[in-house]
Amino acid sequence: MADPTDALAILDEHPEAGRIRSRRVNEGVATLIVDATGLRDAHRSKLERDLKDAASSVEGIGEVRIAMTASQPHRTLIAVGSGKGGVGKSTVSANLAIALARAGRKVGLVDADVYGPSQPTLLGSDAKPTAEDDRLIPVEAHGLKFLSLGQLVSPGHALAWRGPMATGALARLIDADWGDTDTLVVDMPPGTGDVQLSLIQKSRPDGAIIVSTPQDLSLIDATRAIDLFRKMDVPVLGIIENMAGYICPHCGEGSDPFGSGGAEAAAKDIGVPFLGRLPLSAAVRAASDAGNPPALGEGSEAQAFADLATKVVEALETVRR
Repeated sequence: MADPTDALAILDEHPEAGRIRSRRVNEGVATLIVDATGLRDAHRSKLERDLKDAASSVEGIGEVRIAMTASQPHRTLIAVGSGKGGVGKSTVSANLAIALARAGRKVGLVDADVYGPSQPTLLGSDAKPTAEDDRLIPVEAHGLKFLSLGQLVSPGHALAWRGPMATGALARLIDADWGDTDTLVVDMPPGTGDVQLSLIQKSRPDGAIIVSTPQDLSLIDATRAIDLFRKMDVPVLGIIENMAGYICPHCGEGSDPFGSGGAEAAAKDIGVPFLGRLPLSAAVRAASDAGNPPALGEGSEAQAFADLATKVVEALETVRR
């Protein structure tokens, strides 16, 4: 009778034979170690059944044992927060995610803004996520994967949830099947409440970005958001000054309706990096309302977000040293 171990060469005919890390036979028992990294549960189960059936057909093997292993790739999680609403945090999150994807990263975007989920609008997608083995499968748009609580409720319906309900739903979004995504941008709710605390504790961001307008009131709240992340030992990658300056499309004159330079000065006082300014732009507003994020283009707005993405990556590298 042929050596049963040699007879396991029949497994080489399987399309995913390369996942078999070891094979051995001892007293009629075949043991296989199989790498299932990146496989969804249904695919993983089918692969296990196929290999077991093939090995069982070998003469001399009475039992097949299969150990499925999977390595967990490191995924960088970037939290985008603000001390208050209305500062453009969601718009910055969407365009930063797209700019990172255009720079070569595999990006996912989580819309964790419980009471104002706007990413489906900003990304121009009303597709609903599916689920497999109770794990959500993200929707794809503009070169990135995303999930939003706005996908899980009817348009216009209020999310009247208490803290535990909201944090439980958000955990499902972050624990979804993100596949080979290497960077997850989380559009956080504004403020410093229970939802923010739970997200930080459970998800442990690698770094946080704070979005603020230049005005004093917004900066006071932004300082509180920075303090929250620091108390939770989350590195603050920096502050973005949004809606900084406006150029009239008719006369070309510039103005500063929300002031100028406040966020940069606050960053210096607090001791965190200043990541740059983003203008108050009618073009950004129109593109965002149309579900066509300006970071997808080639103009000055797209370049501003590309520059922001570069600074965010540099800030991440700095805090990891």
